[in-house]
Amino acid sequence: MTTFKDFGLNSEIMQALDDLGFTAPYPIQEKVIPFILKSKNDLIALAQTGTGKTAAYGLPILNQIKANEKDLQAIILCPTRELCLQISQDIKKFAKYSRGIAITAVYGGERIDFQIKSLRSGTNIVVGTPGRVHDLIRRNVLKLQLIKWLVLDEADEMLDMGFKDDLDAILKQIPKTRQTLLISATMPKSVNSIAKQYMTDAREISIGEKNIGAEKVTHEYYIVQARDRFDALKRILDSLPGVYGILFCRTRRETQEVADKLKQANYDTEALHGEISQVLRTRIMDRFKRKQVRLLVATDVAARGIDVSNLSHVINYNLPDQNDSYTHRSGRTGRAEKSGISISIISPREAGTIKRLECLIGKKIEYKKIPNGEDVCRKQIDNFIKEIEETDIKEAGNEQYFQEFTERLKKINKEDLIKLFLANKFSLLMGSYKNARDLNASASPYGAREGAKAGARIASENGVSLKINFGKKHKFEIKELFALVNSNKNLKGVEIGRINVMPEYSIFSVEKKDVDRVMRYLQAANFRGKDINIRKSNITASYRGNRSSRSGRGFNRKKQGFRRAR
Repeated sequence: MTTFKDFGLNSEIMQALDDLGFTAPYPIQEKVIPFILKSKNDLIALAQTGTGKTAAYGLPILNQIKANEKDLQAIILCPTRELCLQISQDIKKFAKYSRGIAITAVYGGERIDFQIKSLRSGTNIVVGTPGRVHDLIRRNVLKLQLIKWLVLDEADEMLDMGFKDDLDAILKQIPKTRQTLLISATMPKSVNSIAKQYMTDAREISIGEKNIGAEKVTHEYYIVQARDRFDALKRILDSLPGVYGILFCRTRRETQEVADKLKQANYDTEALHGEISQVLRTRIMDRFKRKQVRLLVATDVAARGIDVSNLSHVINYNLPDQNDSYTHRSGRTGRAEKSGISISIISPREAGTIKRLECLIGKKIEYKKIPNGEDVCRKQIDNFIKEIEETDIKEAGNEQYFQEFTERLKKINKEDLIKLFLANKFSLLMGSYKNARDLNASASPYGAREGAKAGARIASENGVSLKINFGKKHKFEIKELFALVNSNKNLKGVEIGRINVMPEYSIFSVEKKDVDRVMRYLQAANFRGKDINIRKSNITASYRGNRSSRSGRGFNRKKQGFRRAR
């Protein structure tokens, strides 16, 4: 069996690894560490979330850093402040005994003057977000002329978040003699484009199949109507005593609203999103790691950098807009070779998406029914009894008053005592689920509008219908339409109304004021390499698109049914 000692890492690093309990490397570390130690070639490293990628590149870079020099020798770019902090903290742990090596984290949302002071005192490794790094370059504080290693951690996310211009500007400042290391959990097309643009003759090391789900994660989904989503969530949580995990929401607003409603219902939960201050985030994460918070409600961006290896569940309150994000989310559980469960709550209209996700992760996603009231109560009582059975009676103590109460309870028949005990413990729960209705919905292409006809209708006076030359046979769905609009900055604020995806084409409506703009900019775009052809139509779709844009700033005008793109 290979150990970290076999890599020839210096004694200071090995001492830190011993403190951390690191002995045998993960597969990605076993391949990447010796590569970086021996080769100066660029590298693309692909492995699932939670498989130790930070150590895979951090340890060999640390081993080669020239200590006691104030020159900046390595820069690690990542998409969020959360991931930036996590990476810098990990590398500082690895460098615990490495004298003369300084690591600095630079990111937005915190005072820049403190970061400038740290940089001017001298640092060897910078971990930063592209926006803040670019800002520090413009201020002539961050100098990259002596960089030997450039790491792009979650580079595809940086592009998705609009950091391309910052990346371009940063890379112009770094010598071409650098070694570029691109790190990712998945291999979307954007990673290939990054490799072509920023790397030279890159070697690829991939652990497991590309985009496949974590091996020890099982996947489940429930189908409910949109109006029942929160009630279904509560019932699922009540059927999972001891759940410890992350609940993913699409937007900051939804994240906060769901967390607040769960708190009001007495669940141990906290929200985590971009509007949470760093001080509060640190406090929340500390409580979460100590299991004082059992469920973290988070956006995809805020969850980047969360390093908790024993999560039991990941729950998708909504499916992510991008399928690749499902792999990132589910990879938050099943880490460090432990098992976990990924749960998705979907609407009837999203049933088809499950099949595409199964192809992506290479696993079956099992359909489950929302438990009824009796199932929930049975589960809670069963879990409580298991806890009693597993409790060591010696730990209960021998206080005098225990004997007093024991004598009093002897007057009650044993079976009656058990019934009274459980009824008292679970009376509120049983009462809340008495006559609970069935929340399960059947898969339907029209969701709440089951039975509605798909025939076209004359466009309403509030909107204009447009026909686009992509449909179901092209794997074009509602989310792809929103992605096309959201990805074009010239279409910011465009509102999309009713949508109908047909086999050969799709029909959707927009407000009159936006027609020319949508036609002009979508006509100039393409979908999966094929040109878009869009024109006005005298028919409109038969149901309303119910997906909000990724930005979360959308709203629904009840009268007109328009949904704003970001």
